[in-house]
Amino acid sequence: MTWTAWLLIGAALVFFMQCGFAMVETGFTRAKNTGNILFKNFVDFCIGCVCFLFLGFGLMMGVDYVAGFIGVPNLDIFGCFETLFHGDPASADYAAATSTAASFVFNLVFCATAATIVSGAMAERTRFLAYCIYSAMISLVVYPIEAGWVWNSQGWLMNLGVGFVDFAGSAAIHTVGGTASLIGIIFVGARIGKFERDENGKVIKVNVIQGHNMTIGALGVLILWFGWYGFNGAAATEEGQLARIFVTTTIAPSVALLVTMIYTWIRNKKPDLVMSMNATLAGLVGITAGCSNLDIIGALVVGVVSGFLVMGGTWLLEQKLHLDDCVGAVPVHFLNGVWGTIAVGFFDVNNGLFYSGNAELFGIQTLGLVTIVAWTAVCMTIFFAAIKYIPVMVKYKTVKPAEVFAYAKTWNGLRCNPEEELVGLDISEHGLSSSYPDFVPSVPSYDGEGEDVDISAVKPVAIDLAPANETKYTKVTIITAQEKFLTLKDAMAKIGVTGMTVSNVMGCGTQAGKIGQYRGVKTTMRLIPKVQVEIVVSTVDPKLVVAVAQKVLDDGKYGAGKIFVTGIENVMRVRTGETGVAALTNEPEPVATK
Repeated sequence: MTWTAWLLIGAALVFFMQCGFAMVETGFTRAKNTGNILFKNFVDFCIGCVCFLFLGFGLMMGVDYVAGFIGVPNLDIFGCFETLFHGDPASADYAAATSTAASFVFNLVFCATAATIVSGAMAERTRFLAYCIYSAMISLVVYPIEAGWVWNSQGWLMNLGVGFVDFAGSAAIHTVGGTASLIGIIFVGARIGKFERDENGKVIKVNVIQGHNMTIGALGVLILWFGWYGFNGAAATEEGQLARIFVTTTIAPSVALLVTMIYTWIRNKKPDLVMSMNATLAGLVGITAGCSNLDIIGALVVGVVSGFLVMGGTWLLEQKLHLDDCVGAVPVHFLNGVWGTIAVGFFDVNNGLFYSGNAELFGIQTLGLVTIVAWTAVCMTIFFAAIKYIPVMVKYKTVKPAEVFAYAKTWNGLRCNPEEELVGLDISEHGLSSSYPDFVPSVPSYDGEGEDVDISAVKPVAIDLAPANETKYTKVTIITAQEKFLTLKDAMAKIGVTGMTVSNVMGCGTQAGKIGQYRGVKTTMRLIPKVQVEIVVSTVDPKLVVAVAQKVLDDGKYGAGKIFVTGIENVMRVRTGETGVAALTNEPEPVATK
């Protein structure tokens, strides 16, 4: 096998990582957004392919490279095919054409990796069109220019002193994707229900919004690890180097996972699966820059630090900065991309500070990293601001900053409307009722906070109840849309309802469901995912329960829900045998005795 053939096999492994990213993002988010996430992982590669073909590849790897900073756009890849079809296989031109074609595919899949990192961070609330525009921008301009600095033979970072070392892309790919993710989640804002705020807007609680399928998430992590052997190893030029790369690419993620597993086990009394899976990816990101230049000791250190970085970074992002990163892209890719790049300055076996005593490489790594982060941050700030605010200017016909920012709080080009976000992007963006139609309904996680509804002026409604001598308790059954549940739950708590039973159900009223589409064909969804809430009350006025439920659920649209009121003869608490009101009253947890 020639090394060009191995390069192309490695490129295929990197392409397969798109599947891994899709699975991780899908598993770590809610089922109602599955189709949207899968579609984004298709479209960012396909948009990136066309953009990279016509402009990005020339900017990155062009032979005519201006002052070490940017290539002159060209369409040499088209000319290569003329040579590959009709040229002499033994000629130098044919060999050059083969190299150019292989280089295009190889660099394209790396470009796609940088682009797709953002998908998971901004998931569940970003407009599909906005993501398409972002994919074009990062593939046209952001990635090709900075990657050329690192990997074009004329790039200024490659030729600076002993040379900037980023063998497979901790800086050029993962730090870029992580930086874009950080800028993106700042612009798009947090998902509804992620943070609870007081009347002054201060965050008082961070809610967990759980992913819906850890099986798919774990499969994605393992696919990414498998593909990473091609990611790091494809550019190897001899067998010994390839063997070194495979060893370090195995050690770092293994150590990172163990560090995270042990730490969370000690701290939380149970090992954390999701954090440990992210630690695996963090170790892979951390070793990517120095996979060919670090020895086993260096790989071990990279893995240990990566494990702690992903945990600390996640805590910092959510608990202190109050930024919502659905899958942990910023801790995994940004923080560990930075760490992996800096680690080369310490542990490079030839020029690292701890091996040579010379700080030159460390300085070059730091300078290159700062430059790449600054370039990406400036570009993505401009692009995300344009995507978010230009549609507002057009729609409301204003360019006054105060007015634009005010309008953008309720509608903008980057983020979906609250109604669209709550029902899920599968249906609101793609008309897809469920990504699991033959399995279970697409249901949300109910951890979080709903919309705050003022119920202080609500009066009990007139409803006919059974005579008092026939029933002592009342059951109120509420069937409504899933996205209304959090608000309903909070409102019930305000009036003293302390318990409820919640079920996911399917159903529709006289409106006979909504109209969706699948493969371009309209489908009538006779059964719509709903939530059924059962509340049995004795001391709380059931008329007030009904009134509050109506206040919360009534939005003037079809499908707001139904409320059923029935009498209950009696109730018993199974553990104690208590009946009546005592069985419905909250009691303290029993104290364990030795």
